Amino acid sequence: MCGIHGVFALKDRAVPAAVLHERMGGVTRHRGPDDHGSYSAPGILLGMRRLSIIDLAGGHQPIANEDQSIWVVCNGEIYNFRELRARLTRLGHEFSTASDTEVIVHAYEQYGDKFIHELEGMYGFALWDERRRRLLLGRDRIGVKPLYYHLDDDRVVFASEAKAILEMPGFSAEIDPAALSEYLHLGYVPCPLSMFRGINKVPPASLMLCDANGCNTERYWRLPADLVEGVDERDWARAVREHLEKAVVSQMVSDVPLGAFLSGGIDSSGVVAFMSKHSSRPVKTYSIGFGGSTGGGYYNELPFARRIVETFRTDHREIIVEPNVAALLPKLLWHMDEPMADAALITTYLVAEFARQDVTVILSGVGGDELFGGYRRYLGEYYGRYYNLLPEWLRRHVLSPIAERLPSDRHSPLLNLSRHVRAFLLANDATFEERYRSYIQVFGKRQRNRILKQAIADANDPIDRAFDEASGDELRRMFCVDMATQLPGDLLMLTDKMSMAVSLECRVPFLDHHLVELAGRMPSPVKVRGQQLKYVLKRALHGVLPADILHRRKRGFGAPMGAWMKNELSRMLKSVLSPESIERRGLLNASEVAETIRLHEESQADNTDHLMSLLNLELWCRMYLDGESAADVSEYLQAL
Repeated sequence: MCGIHGVFALKDRAVPAAVLHERMGGVTRHRGPDDHGSYSAPGILLGMRRLSIIDLAGGHQPIANEDQSIWVVCNGEIYNFRELRARLTRLGHEFSTASDTEVIVHAYEQYGDKFIHELEGMYGFALWDERRRRLLLGRDRIGVKPLYYHLDDDRVVFASEAKAILEMPGFSAEIDPAALSEYLHLGYVPCPLSMFRGINKVPPASLMLCDANGCNTERYWRLPADLVEGVDERDWARAVREHLEKAVVSQMVSDVPLGAFLSGGIDSSGVVAFMSKHSSRPVKTYSIGFGGSTGGGYYNELPFARRIVETFRTDHREIIVEPNVAALLPKLLWHMDEPMADAALITTYLVAEFARQDVTVILSGVGGDELFGGYRRYLGEYYGRYYNLLPEWLRRHVLSPIAERLPSDRHSPLLNLSRHVRAFLLANDATFEERYRSYIQVFGKRQRNRILKQAIADANDPIDRAFDEASGDELRRMFCVDMATQLPGDLLMLTDKMSMAVSLECRVPFLDHHLVELAGRMPSPVKVRGQQLKYVLKRALHGVLPADILHRRKRGFGAPMGAWMKNELSRMLKSVLSPESIERRGLLNASEVAETIRLHEESQADNTDHLMSLLNLELWCRMYLDGESAADVSEYLQAL
C-alpha cells in the first residue's frame, strides 16, 4: 500500500528533475510514511511513498524485472500473488523480492497486455516498458484504489491523489464547470472527471496505454451480463458463504497487525465472523458511536456492535463522536482532494484514526449493499406495484399533495419514515430512471439550474451512461448503476482517502471480483425477496451470525450532520454560507442557498446532503483555490 506518482514526457526525453519526485511524494507522505523510492530515465519518472505491509524489508519500490527493462510502482495489494509467483517461477522468471508488487512486472513479461487479467486485488499501478517506451496505468476492476492523471500534448502526469499533480510547475488549480455540476447533482465528482480542470481519473477496470502517439484507455473487465437461472436458493447461499469466507481469508495476509471495522450491520459482522474463524487470536475490532448530541441516539450502533463482540469474543475498542468534529472538515477535504457531501467521511476518518493506534491493515464491509441489495431504494418497485393499484385520481390529487407537505428529516425513526414515504410518493409517477435518480441525487436538474450562478450545458450524464450499459430487470439495472457510479465514486473513494490519511490500509472482501461476478449472475429475486433486502446474504450467514443481527434494520454509516446543522452547527453553517461569502465566491446564487438552509431548518425538506455539498464546496475552495491551509480554515470554523 502506498501512494504513487510520476511523469511520462511524450516527446521530450530529458530526465525529469529529482525535485519533482520530492514535491509529489512529499504532499502524499501520509499514504506511505515507511519508505520512498523513484526511478528516472530519459522522459520518465516513477515515484512512490510506501506503507509497508508485505515483505517489510524487501518490498522497496519501484521494482524491476531481471534486466531492469520494465519498472512498476503500485498502490494496493495483489491478493493472488503467491499463486501467480509460483506459476511465473515455473515458467522461468526470477524474483528478487517476496513482495506482491513484483508479480506485476513478470506477469507483463509473460502475458503482455493481457497480464491485467491475471491480477486479483485492489490496485492502481504505473508500469514502464523501456524497450517499447510505453507507460501503462492500471486500476482494479471495482475501483477500490484511485488513480488520477493529467494529459496534454507533451506529457502524462499521474498520481494516487490529485494534489500531487498540482505540484507540477505551471499547473494551477481551477474548477471544472462540468465537474461542479455533477458534484451538486450526486454529492461527489463521478469518474472520469475530477473537480480540477485538466485532471481526470482512470476509470475502474481500465488500462491506459501511453506512448509517443498519446494515450488510449481500454476497459478489461465488466460485470457479467448473463444471469444464471434455475439454481436453488440453498446453492446460491452456500456459494455466497464460501466465496465471502475465501475472500476474507485471502485478505488477512499481512506481515503487520490487522483488524476490522465493526458497525454491527450484516456486512461488517460477517467479515468479523470469518476473520474470527481463521484467526489464532481475538480479532481486533473498532466501532464508532455518538454521545448525547442532537440526533446522536438514532445513529448510535454500538449496542449491535457489542452483540458481535460478545459472540466472537473480539478485542474491541470504541470511540464516541461529538459535533465539534466539524472542525475536522477542512483537514478531511484536503485529504479527499475533492469536495464530497457524504457525512461518512467524518466517521470513516475518525474510526480509521482510532484503529491506526493498534493496526496497519483493516478489513471493512463496504460493498455488501451494492452486491446483495441492501438499500431501501431497491424496494421502490415492490411498493410501487401495490401503490399503483389505487385509483389515479387518488394518487395524483390527494396523496401527492399530502406528500409535499410531509415533514422530512433523517434523525428520528418517525421523521425518517416520513422522509422515505414523501420521496416514494413524489417519485412514483415518474419513469423508472427518473425514480432512481430522485432517490440518489442531491440537487436535481432544475435545482442546479437555479442554484448555479452560470448555467452549465448538459454533458454525458454518468447515470445515463450507466443505465445504457445496464441490462435485466429494474432491480438488476439499479444494482449495475450503483456498482458503476456511487460505489467507486463515493464509498470507495472516501474509504481510501480517509484510511490512507492516517496511513491505514483498508481492504474490502465483499468486492473480491469472484464474489462480485457471482452476485452479478444472480437473479434479482434471490437478492431482494418481497420486502426483504439482502435475502440471499442473510441465508448465507444464517448460523454464522446471531438472528437479531441478521434481521435488524439498516442504518447508514454516517454522522447526524443534518440534526447538528439545525442546532449545534447552525451558526457555523450560516457563516460559511452567508450571502456575502456566496457572492464573493461567485459560483452560486445566494438566495437559493439561503432558501435551502431555511427549508432544512423548518424540516420542510431534508437538505442534509444539499447543505453538506455546499458547505464542503466552500471549505474546499478556500484551501485549493484560495490557498488557505487546512489548519487556518479549521481555526476559522472553531472560532464561530
